[in-house]
Amino acid sequence: MAGTRASTAGRWLWPLLASVVFTHTALNIARPLISYRTIALGGDAVAVGLITAAYALLPLLIAVSVGRATDRSRRIAWIVGVGGAILAVGCVHLAATTGLVSLAVASTVVGVGHLLCMVAGQGLIARFSPAEHLDRDFGWFTAAASLGQLSGPLISGALLADSSGPDLLTATSTALGVAGVTAVLGAASVIPLLRLRSAAHPAKGAVPVVPAREILTRRRMPSALLTSLALLTAVDILTAYLPLIAESRGISPMLVGVLLSLRAGSSLLSRLCLPWLLTRWSRKALIMASTGVAGLSLALVALPGGGPVTLGAVLVVGGFLLGLGQPLTMAEVATLAPQGARGAALSLRIWANRLGQVAVPAAAAGMAGAVGAPGALLFSAMVLFAAAAVAR
Repeated sequence: MAGTRASTAGRWLWPLLASVVFTHTALNIARPLISYRTIALGGDAVAVGLITAAYALLPLLIAVSVGRATDRSRRIAWIVGVGGAILAVGCVHLAATTGLVSLAVASTVVGVGHLLCMVAGQGLIARFSPAEHLDRDFGWFTAAASLGQLSGPLISGALLADSSGPDLLTATSTALGVAGVTAVLGAASVIPLLRLRSAAHPAKGAVPVVPAREILTRRRMPSALLTSLALLTAVDILTAYLPLIAESRGISPMLVGVLLSLRAGSSLLSRLCLPWLLTRWSRKALIMASTGVAGLSLALVALPGGGPVTLGAVLVVGGFLLGLGQPLTMAEVATLAPQGARGAALSLRIWANRLGQVAVPAAAAGMAGAVGAPGALLFSAMVLFAAAAVAR
């Protein structure tokens, strides 16, 4: 394995990062548009929360199986390509749908495509990156995702401009078509990696499959999973409900795109700074800061009266801390995983994320139905504060 890593160093990572940029750009063009399309089709805040939860439902059921498949396979880059293609299909389906139920189905397809890209992409890094470079390479991986999170809302905001009411359906269909094309570019980016393979695996059955229960009970694993869940669902809740909060305050879709991109750009910066930060603070301290300050930022966004400038300042600070947790928990989970089960452990992390993406938006939808869209952000903030307490 070491020989394989050394021989492929500098060649395999860049096509993967390019794919991550394209697929996350496509995803983050599409995700805010799902909220706007739900509104255009007559949905309310509760419908937004339930359709957001649908994005994670099927991935929740298949995540661990996909992770074990990556552990068994010598070649896994093709899974990233398949994921990009499925993501493209989901975006086209979103563009064509005219009902809330079919919108939820299309959202689920998008979630499956993203799951395959993430499990296989993280598996490539866990397999081919040396242990001393795991934090750095996962940082670059998530920085590439942040670049997509920055670009996507800017593109969707520019395409929607000031559209509202019935015009939203046409505008979102066009933007979702752009997302589909971008996802295809993400699938094409991994073509140079299709021949990349690891050293020969032991014969089937020679190494016992590590049960999920054993992985979950390893020391520090539960807190790492909770942290990952809390941070990821916070981004989802913010992406889903900021358009509703902004609309109630008279903020245009274009400005919403700018605000979401500010958050993503700040997360990108923090991930690029991660190697430097780790020389000054421990992984544990950075994880605690990430969850605590991110929770505070969501609570501040939920407070009434904040205009674009105030929201932008809060999202820049919150985005910086939100960005740290994901690469740190990826490295933590990969480090804690038993030999030969890194793919399964990383997929368990994604499984926990998807569980959170089903449960937290559904609970947040209940809060939003009771007290309005800000209630969803306050609920997510409480989950982040709980994760910070557990990480101590």
